Amino acid sequence: MNELIQSVERRQLRPVPEFRVGDRVRVHFQVVEGTRRRTQVFEGIVLKQQGKGARRTFTVRKLSFGVGVERTFPVHSPKIEQIEVAARGEVRRAKLYYLRGRIGRRARVRESRDFRPEDVGLTAVPELDAQAEPGGVDQDGAGVAEAQREAEAEPEAEAQEEPAAEAEPEAQAEETEAPEQAAEEQQEEQPEAAAQSQEADEAEGSGEAEPAEPEGDQQEGKSG
Repeated sequence: MNELIQSVERRQLRPVPEFRVGDRVRVHFQVVEGTRRRTQVFEGIVLKQQGKGARRTFTVRKLSFGVGVERTFPVHSPKIEQIEVAARGEVRRAKLYYLRGRIGRRARVRESRDFRPEDVGLTAVPELDAQAEPGGVDQDGAGVAEAQREAEAEPEAEAQEEPAAEAEPEAQAEETEAPEQAAEEQQEEQPEAAAQSQEADEAEGSGEAEPAEPEGDQQEGKSG
């Protein structure tokens, strides 16, 4: 069970900028207000870091109108869109609790002059590193070669599914064409049947009228 939990936690890891206690950072995180989402930026000094792996958290402190505000963020939270390291602090402590009792300029941390935000790297994720190495093994114990084979097999399966997907619209089109053809045949048969019925009516009418001629001839003979 412990291995299962660790594998799930490893999947939640993502590369983040390398920062430490004393750095001034900007945290872009999502705020949910009802059905709306917006991004809020919280800038301050990293007061402390706790935990490791997917449970790693860091606390950021800032002064807002003379009032100290602290907020703790999970490093690998999906609600954190971005972490920017604005300045590198020069401190010699792991936890800067002494800043809570200071106000104004005394609450500042000395910043390094040689620091450049462009030089900040990303933390290494073991799972991604194992997948990047040829023939390596990821954290779940599955070989990268097997993952590559699965990735190659997926396009083949998709290619096999495409003809089947194309055949379905054709079968549907044939099914829709069959009733149309039957309707057209019925429409063609109806005039023919009507014509045949008219011809039969005319033949019956002509057959009833023909015997009347001999009667007239007999009457003419009698009168003569």
